[in-house]
Amino acid sequence: MASRPSGSRLFSVAFVRTANGWRGAEADLGEAEIVDDLGDVVQESLGLDGEELALLCVEAEDEWFAIVRYRGDTEPRAFLSDAQAARADTLGELFGELAGVAPEGDTPELGVRPAGDFELLSDLGMSPEELIELSMEEGALPADTLSVIAERLAFADELDRLR
Repeated sequence: MASRPSGSRLFSVAFVRTANGWRGAEADLGEAEIVDDLGDVVQESLGLDGEELALLCVEAEDEWFAIVRYRGDTEPRAFLSDAQAARADTLGELFGELAGVAPEGDTPELGVRPAGDFELLSDLGMSPEELIELSMEEGALPADTLSVIAERLAFADELDRLR
């Protein structure tokens, strides 16, 4: 089973695109304290050594999901299904930072508000509009949404294997 820190409902996996499709691995984020730690976990779990395209997919059960795109030395690009996650816990704060969510004080909750780079999957076959629509679909759980995304991007079998 993929990474779920003690007492948490977290599921985190990383995928790398290869010549033969996508390959996935568990991504243990239990020790992540700063944004760079997330990239280090992806690199170590997948054994990356160059310009490979990698995705980190994280879901906090029933609450939010995040996708972070890595490629070589370029800055990671992130999508967070709900900006409120940045206030949920330390890990949510890290994903909020990657997605460019400004720290909020006493701002009232306004419902689901996706944040980050809405185009991070567009060259892989998912438009920004589709990504936003999926993340805001009434009654859809983060696990369901990530499954739909994985299906569209052709790594559903790897995602299912790691669940």
